[in-house]
Amino acid sequence: MAGIGRNMIAPLLVLNLVMYIVVIGFASWNLNHFINGQTNYPGVAGNGATFYFLVFAILAGVVGAASKLAGIHHVRSWRGDSLATNAASSLIAWAITALAFGLACKEIHIGGHRGWRLRVLEAFVIILAFTQLLYVLMLHAGLFGNQFPHHAGHHAGGYPAAADYAEPKGTARV
Repeated sequence: MAGIGRNMIAPLLVLNLVMYIVVIGFASWNLNHFINGQTNYPGVAGNGATFYFLVFAILAGVVGAASKLAGIHHVRSWRGDSLATNAASSLIAWAITALAFGLACKEIHIGGHRGWRLRVLEAFVIILAFTQLLYVLMLHAGLFGNQFPHHAGHHAGGYPAAADYAEPKGTARV
């Protein structure tokens, strides 16, 4: 997987960004109506796990969309340092999405009447848990491959060599 490049990561990045924006929209709509006490409104009613699922879904959506912005920066610059920041933020976004995924599964398992908006949100979170995991795996495959160009004064992956941190020559030790 060391040959993973921009052409493979960019479409998955765009797909995940669009899906996270949809999750933000559906989760915020459902949470707004749930807080207002409009659980009789079509599409809002749920069960005991609904509130927790909505909170984690909107959190996953916001953190995921923010990590995709870091991903856009990485695809544009394509350097080792931007890869590290993107991999870290994407891993955090996946962890929160995995929590929302677990709550979505619990909400489905408990059952009860769930409107179409809540079911769509559950489906998007479940799909995002797997597509975000695939994205994180692709990024981490890039961390271990040496595919980034050399930059002046830097070695593989854009990181300075250990010799760059050595004590300057010609100085006396006191």
